[in-house]
Formats: sequence, C-alpha cells, structure tokens
Amino acid sequence: MKPKVFIDGEAGTTGLQIRQRLEQREDIELVSIDPAKRKDAAARTALLNGSDVVVLCLPDDAAKEAVTLITNPAVKVIDASTAHRVTEGWTYGFPEMTSNARAAIAKATRVSNPGCWATGAIALLHPLVAAGVMGPDYPVSVNGISGYSGGGKAMITEFENASDPTYTKVPYRTYGLDLQHKHVPEIQKLSGLRVRPMMSPSVGRYAQGMIVEVPLHLALLSPGLAPTDLHAVLAKAYKNEAFVEVVALDKSAAIKTLPPEELNGSNRMRLFVFGKSDGTQARLVAQLDNLGKGASGQAVQNMNIMLGLPEAAGLS
Repeated sequence: MKPKVFIDGEAGTTGLQIRQRLEQREDIELVSIDPAKRKDAAARTALLNGSDVVVLCLPDDAAKEAVTLITNPAVKVIDASTAHRVTEGWTYGFPEMTSNARAAIAKATRVSNPGCWATGAIALLHPLVAAGVMGPDYPVSVNGISGYSGGGKAMITEFENASDPTYTKVPYRTYGLDLQHKHVPEIQKLSGLRVRPMMSPSVGRYAQGMIVEVPLHLALLSPGLAPTDLHAVLAKAYKNEAFVEVVALDKSAAIKTLPPEELNGSNRMRLFVFGKSDGTQARLVAQLDNLGKGASGQAVQNMNIMLGLPEAAGLS
C-alpha cells in the first residue's frame, strides 16, 4: 500500500506548495479533509491518526494542539511551524547538517522542519563551529532579505491586496526590531553557539527568494585564518550534496551582485564565501528559496527520508 500523507493546513502558503510538490506523485497517497468537515474535530482527528505521515502547516499553538490529538504511535509528524524546533524529543529536519542527520530523520517519528532564515544561517555557521574555526562565543550577526511570502498570509495580503487597509507600497523594510526573531533560538542551538546571535532581517517587495548573510572579522576567529580556509570547511561539509552547493571561490570572486530570486521553485541552496583582498574580512552568504529549501521543499525532502523513498522525489 502507498503511504498516506495528510497536510494539516494545506490552504496556507507552505501547505499549498507542499501539496503542489506531492499531488502528481504516484508513490504516495495524498489525503485531504472534506472541506465541509474542516471544523469537524472528529474528522480531523481521524485523518491525523489514520495517516502514515502528517505535515503540520499551522500556527505554533495550533501545531502543538494537533500533536496532542495524534495518539497512533505509528504516525510520523513533520512540523513546519516554529513550535518544536528546539523541543526535546524532536529531530531537526536539516538532512545535510551532519553526517548522521539523515539516519536520525529516517528513524524519527517527530521531525521539526527548519525555518527559512535558520536554514541559511545554520548551513553557514554549523560547519565552522563544529570544525573549531569559529568559537561558540563569537558574536555572530545574521542579516539579509526575504520575499514577503515568508511572512505568511498576513504579509502577502499587505503587499498584494490594494483594497486591504494594511496594504503597503514600500519596496523594502527591516523588521524584527525588538530583537526577538522567532528563528534565533534554533540558529543558536543548532549552530552550537553559546552567545545569542544578532538577527537583522529585512523583507523586499517580491514574493519569494532570499539571501542570508553572516559577516565575519577574521581576526576574531583564528590567527592567520583566510577566506580560503572558511571555504574549505564549507566545501568539505557539503561535498557531494545534491541540494547544497558551495560555490567555487573564483566564481564567487567574479560576482558583482547576488539576486535573491535565482533559486525560486527549487529545493537548492548555494553558499558563497566573499573575502576582502587583504584577508581581514569575509561575507558568508546563503541563497535559497524561502518557500523551497526554506520550507516546503525541505518538508518534502524530510518526508521522503522518513518513508524510505528516493530523497529527491518530487523535488526536481
């Protein structure tokens, strides 16, 4: 029998994109709740417990509630919300993060899907901390820009619906000015940092695609460290990975600008090391689709691993 997959919250931004990636596949059975029964608690609970994999695309509180409704121990859960990303007993769903990450995801029944900002930041930071190149007390700053789809339905309405009172025409803005961005706890924990990183996110007037950047003063890392050393660590960490590419230094050196939308619609992520000519500073940059590798594509990749299916299925 084909494994049954239920997306709880399939009408949301991430849920819709996961459904689009799954609905043409013949190796799974995608199940949905009858629209007339969406508010029927019994019908929803039956689907939650009758599926092989449940993907939660819900607000945090609703995701926590959904988990309490799942009493069937055989059901595997992927939570795309922030609710369980640093929760004990949940496996972090970033397959490329460590050499044993895939094995942990494969045997897990509870997987937290990473945040989009966190995917880029952790991809850049974790290998450096793990290799001892960056100390866990380094004062990390993370900045960049994301498309407005990363803010969910409310922000999409704000940028797209001219008749809505929240509508805005601004081309670009910063946010998270209270320094409480929801992805910071997972970035700190999964990167192996003791010091809370500084997060400075921005959003642009375009739908999706993002740049995540970590600027570095190399003298604060290790004496004699050069951008080539940082690149070597990242290249080793992601060698032979299908979805994570560490761009060669000569190619990076030829780049004058880096647009955030180049990988839209894919599950790919590119990592760059840009260095000052005197070797004193570096800019580590991740380029990805915030709804791809940063959300729905990552969820499908995790689902494939959990079900023992080809990891790239539905992600070409």
